Parts: sequence; C-alpha cells; structure tokens
Amino acid sequence: MLELKMYINGQWVESESGKTFAARNPATGEVIAHLPEGTREDARRAVAAANENKHRIAEMPVWERARLCERIAEVMEKRREELARILTLDQGKPYHTEAQFEVRKAAEGWRNAAEHIKWLETSFIPVEDPHKRVFTIRQPRGVYAIITPWNFPLNIPIEYLAPGLAAGNAIVWVPAPTTSAVAVKMVECLEEAEVPPGVVNLVTGPGPVVGDEIVAHPGTDAVGFTGSSATGEHIARRAAGKPLLLELGGNGPTIILEDADLERAVQVTAEGCFLNAGQICCATERILVHERVHEEVVQLLVSAAQKVRLGDPFDENTTMGPLNNEPTAQKMDRHLRDAQEKGATLLYGGRRAPEYGSDLFYQPTVVDKVPRDSALFQEESFGPVAPVTAASSDEELLRLANDNPLGLVSAVFTESARRAFYFAERLQTGIVNINDSTLYWELHLPFGGASGKRSGIGRLGGKYTLLEMTDLKTICWDIGG
Repeated sequence: MLELKMYINGQWVESESGKTFAARNPATGEVIAHLPEGTREDARRAVAAANENKHRIAEMPVWERARLCERIAEVMEKRREELARILTLDQGKPYHTEAQFEVRKAAEGWRNAAEHIKWLETSFIPVEDPHKRVFTIRQPRGVYAIITPWNFPLNIPIEYLAPGLAAGNAIVWVPAPTTSAVAVKMVECLEEAEVPPGVVNLVTGPGPVVGDEIVAHPGTDAVGFTGSSATGEHIARRAAGKPLLLELGGNGPTIILEDADLERAVQVTAEGCFLNAGQICCATERILVHERVHEEVVQLLVSAAQKVRLGDPFDENTTMGPLNNEPTAQKMDRHLRDAQEKGATLLYGGRRAPEYGSDLFYQPTVVDKVPRDSALFQEESFGPVAPVTAASSDEELLRLANDNPLGLVSAVFTESARRAFYFAERLQTGIVNINDSTLYWELHLPFGGASGKRSGIGRLGGKYTLLEMTDLKTICWDIGG
C-alpha cells in the first residue's frame, strides 16, 4: 500500500481538502495506493507555481535543457523495474512484455526530445526592402496545461512533457485518476533528475475538477490533451483562444485486399486488435476485407484470438491483461450487444472473463458481418475486439473506411503499388500504414488526425511536437541605409 502525494512548486503535498481516492489494481480489484483528491484550489496553486517559475526553464540554454532531458531518461532507466511494476499494478498491462517495453520507450522519449531541440533550426527570410533583415526564432509558449489518459500512462505523458520541457515551457499535469500512482512515480524521476522546482507540477484528482481548472485558467497559455473525442471537444471549448494540441479518438480502419500476404496481414492486424487489450487510440477497430478472401481472413483471425493468453499480468505466459476500468468494459458490452442485435455474427469470445481475477478481464473477440450503422463500426470501442466487414471492390472498401467520424490511423494490405497509392491518397486519416498494422509508429514521426474528422488538432512526434509547443516569432531589423 502506497500513500502518495501531489507535486506542486517542488513540494510533495496533500489536497487542501484533505480528501484522498484509492488506486486499484484492475487485475485483482485490490487497493494499491491512496492519492490526494485535488481541488480547484490545488490546481490554481499549481498554475501559480508554474507561472512563478517558468523563467527557470525558459531562460535555461537549449543544450542545458537537452542535458536535463537526458538526466531524466537516465533516472527512468535506473528505476525501470520499479516503474514497470507500478505500471502493471496501476494499469493492468503484462509486466514482462508491455510494461517493460513502455518504460524503455518512455526513456527514449526524453532522449528524443533532447536531440531534436538542439537542431530545431529557423529561417532567415529574404525581403524586398534592402535595408531590412528578417529572421525567425522559436520561443516557449509559457505554461502548458497537460491532461493525459490511462492507456499508456508513461508514454503518452512523455509525448508532451519531454518536448514541453525541452522547448522551455513550464507544465501543470493532470493524469487520469485510474493511473495516477505511476504518474507520481514518474514525477519522482523528474525530481531526482533535478528539474527546477515549480517547472513541472502534478495535480491528481477528477478531470472535471482539476483538469477543467487548468484548461480554463487564464494562467495557462496552451493546452495538450490525449483522450476521447467528446472530452477533447469539451476541452477545446473551455480553452477557447489558447493554442491546442489534441490527440483524440481513432477507429483504425484496416483494409485487406485479395492480393495481400494474408498470414502476415492477419498476424499484425490481430496485434492491432489485442495489444494492450485493444486500449490504444490507433488500435485496429474495423477490418474491411475483400470478399474473395473473407472466409480465410476470418478463420485466421479466430486462430489468432485463440492464441491470446489472459491471466495474471505478472505471469510470463500472459499476453493480455484486463481492461483498465469499468466504463471501458461496459462500452465493450454495449458495442457487442448492439452489433449482434443489428445482424453481426459473434465468432469467438464476446464476454467478460472474471475467472482470471476480476470482472475487467475481457475475452479476445472476433465479430463478423458488422453492419455500418452499428456502434462497433462507427465508434471507438477501446477493447480487445476484431470487427470484420466484407466488400466486393476497392471503391466500396474505401467508402466503408471513410464512412466514419474518426480519422486517426488506417492500414492497407496489398502487393500492388498502384492500389497502395490509391488508398493512401484517399483514406481520410492522418496516417496510412501500408502492409503493417495501424499500431506502427515511431516517436519522431508526425502523429495526428485528419481535418474534418474528430481525431484531434496538431501533430505529436519528434520535431513536430516542438513546433506545436513553441511560438514562431518573426524579427524584422532595419539596418539603415
């Protein structure tokens, strides 16, 4: 049992109300920690601390900021086993594969930001006036309000925190309540790496209270958020006028054509459905198959689902842990029920599996003949499900893929370069992966949704996040006649 605190102005503090909430292991239901239930006043104190100390990071030379990010990576690597353990306890993902991998990638994220900030060049602009010299510089925006989800409670925060600090911003961070314990442990790493007091502030508690406060507060200059489309849209309204970096929901359409390497296509597509129990914004959530290979693809998907091993997340044989929380499990229940009522066929799984330790374990599921008007087709399920829909032509497959309000990542499997380009240029998603799953991404690549969809604003990844989290200032200098 851990008794944890928030981090405001370089101090570990309780909530001003004295209230706490419990962090529970989703695999067992057991309480693993108690955390402060932050209030609006706590959030205001954090914003005030960030404003009071933002000069410490903004005035720090770029190379020194890069070294700071490197030190954080070193501390995280030193504490990797502790971080992976609390990550598994807090989130539920398998320790030996997914949790340890996430810690490694999180440390890599700090190193990535350290390198990219050193080479973030700007321009010297030719102008008509011979007496003027015009150039641009990048400056920090000021104080960032950051709100992060529970599915990757180390990696996703670092997609904002690392470039945010590297760019010279102060930060007020509100993590998801169901994974706030591991957030505290990560901030311990920042403190150990000697991030100046007040530059990063952690407030734990309910999003509608502390998250809303930092988003709308006049003392925060910009907002970063990863989460659902509905919450992102609410945040955009509350933060009206502030720069926004929003990575929102996805519905991962994956197109498998009849000329594809089917075994390879289904193998990586199944990973896209079941990794992290499907709780990934770029998860494979719709599998659109050419009717000529429909039966073979469905059989291969069922076989892949049968190989998934539910169980204790600390067991080396476990390949999938529980869902993180009850609302996500309820959404799976609702989506599967709705699809079947509208004519879909359940081929494998389809129910909770409490025999593995808690009611949050969910069977890997394969559903065929999913209708386009079902919630399973139109919404983000965020669970371990492989929904299949067949079509007879490239044009129909494209229409089905784009018939959705979300547009984050898509995938296409084909051996034809012509068909690959046909889909890549017409799919309404921010990323299109050819012959790989919707999960493929590396930390330096631009990641975000397509315009006209509900999948966000801006781009995460490498220099692209640095561009989002800085102001471009133009300086015009009259050098005289």
